[in-house]
Amino acid sequence: MQEDLDAPARKRTHNLAHDLVEKLTQSILLGQLSPGDKLPSENSIVMEYGVSRTVVREAISKLQASGLVETRHGIGTFVIERSTEQGLRLNVDTALGVRGILELRMGLETQAAALAALRRTEQQVQQMRQALDDYQRLLANNDSCVEADRRFHLLIAEATGNVCFSEIMQHLGTAMIPRTRVNAAERGAADLSKLGELANLEHEAILNAIKRQDPDAARAAMWLHLTNSRDRFIAQE
Repeated sequence: MQEDLDAPARKRTHNLAHDLVEKLTQSILLGQLSPGDKLPSENSIVMEYGVSRTVVREAISKLQASGLVETRHGIGTFVIERSTEQGLRLNVDTALGVRGILELRMGLETQAAALAALRRTEQQVQQMRQALDDYQRLLANNDSCVEADRRFHLLIAEATGNVCFSEIMQHLGTAMIPRTRVNAAERGAADLSKLGELANLEHEAILNAIKRQDPDAARAAMWLHLTNSRDRFIAQE
């Protein structure tokens, strides 16, 4: 019963976030905010648009997933350069799009993990270790760990030595991380933190396999991680 009573509030928050995304997107597309410009602070957006912090954070996550902005921890959120090249276009604005991307990644990244185990350098292993350390630190502080999560997966792609893997992963942007598509108003901080902890345990298994140069174990660990990510996302719909 309580869930039914809370539904209108969740829907209103979601609609407010959608409206805010449209307004900020228009500012970017019209050139009012140019590549390299820093978005106003969270407090400024709250005051200007009369919305809650939850709405602002959800809107920023959607702009990140659309490849319009990037958040630099401790600095702020910045407009990024949009590619003018005509290439691969993926629908990441629907649940079907997210599931489709995860299924694509299951094929792509399992092979990437196996190749990375065979070809990685010690420096690349250290960089992967740093990404997961950053992930855990941000998670413990209830900060967004999307950038660290994405960095870890990109480092694996780079460790393959095959630029095709890196280019596809770069194209996916933050949309590769399902948590960027979760409506924050519908999930408590504890829920998202638990999901983050589960994901990072799986990350550790992938890194350990790559570190000991075991391609079969790396492939299996990545498959398990992405399968679980897909199932966790479906469970949140």
